[in-house]
Amino acid sequence: MRIGTVIGNVWATRKEDGLTGLKFLFVQLEDTGGKPIDAPLIAADRIGAGIGDTVMVTMGSAARFAIPEQDVPVDAVIIGIVDSIDVESR
Repeated sequence: MRIGTVIGNVWATRKEDGLTGLKFLFVQLEDTGGKPIDAPLIAADRIGAGIGDTVMVTMGSAARFAIPEQDVPVDAVIIGIVDSIDVESR
């Protein structure tokens, strides 16, 4: 799992049938200090995240298990909205 911030919405009026009904968001992944890492990615969202929310994202084959009732071609899924993060520095 990774941590990131939702930075935008993605609308697609035409898509694979299995993706119908899913919401897609742009997520900027971040390190433990909140600094952006990598390029933003598109993640499917079924829990109601919005722009500015800090979210947990699962990626790769694990993302497909987050939508068990469908066999969908997704590589990233938002699986949680983060309330707080507490990282001890050494």
